Amino acid sequence: MPSFKVDTSTAVVFVATAPTPKLKNKQTGERAMDHETGAGLSVVGLLISDEGEGNLYQVAVPETGLPDGLMPGMPVSVIGLKARDWENTINGQARHGISFRAVAVTPMGA
Repeated sequence: MPSFKVDTSTAVVFVATAPTPKLKNKQTGERAMDHETGAGLSVVGLLISDEGEGNLYQVAVPETGLPDGLMPGMPVSVIGLKARDWENTINGQARHGISFRAVAVTPMGA
């Protein structure tokens, strides 16, 4: 499925939840990997506020794009943020949503 660039150039972005490993299989604990680089993926919660609206997004980021020490409340920049719609069926239930992925998340001023 195609992905779409998300422009955060006018937004204020804060870490809402610290990065945690993204799992490919929750039952086995197998970690999701970046298909291009082979790096492990993590998920970081980001509060993105723009034009009077704020939303919380769970964003997958390769571990190579996450510096140590990202903590809730820290202002950050998001590099290469993209959104992609998805759909699957689990146990006969159709599910769909939008996933978010970024190349990197860096502290402001870094």
